[in-house]
Amino acid sequence: MDQNIAVREIGLEMHSDILRLSKILNPKIEETLLAPRINKMFNYVNYFSFGVFKDNMLVGISGGWVTERLYSGKQLEVDHFILDPDFRSLGIGTILLHYIETWAKNQECITLELNAYVGNARGHKFYFQNGYKILGFHFQKNL
Repeated sequence: MDQNIAVREIGLEMHSDILRLSKILNPKIEETLLAPRINKMFNYVNYFSFGVFKDNMLVGISGGWVTERLYSGKQLEVDHFILDPDFRSLGIGTILLHYIETWAKNQECITLELNAYVGNARGHKFYFQNGYKILGFHFQKNL
């Protein structure tokens, strides 16, 4: 691993940086909505957050939910995998993903699951290259 790259679990002490990166994935959602959502996620005991740092600067984040599913057993559902666009195509996303996979194995998860926006072709290619496959569709209804 590049000696200037580090990955670790992060907490709310990184709130402003998490919010900054969250805006990359969700540019249409106001910060006044994103900020309290970030706070609430950290209150769940099954939620974990990871950060990848380059030269001590947070350049990527992901969160995850440890769950138990009928079809997959204990799993980590990877959420909001975000890398600063200035640091893409440098292998940093792969480093973060492999860290998360190892972390999940250490938690005795037997699968990882994630969602990717339909229009995120670059993300789809990344996940395929890292051994992920499409199992189904993610449906949502606003209430």
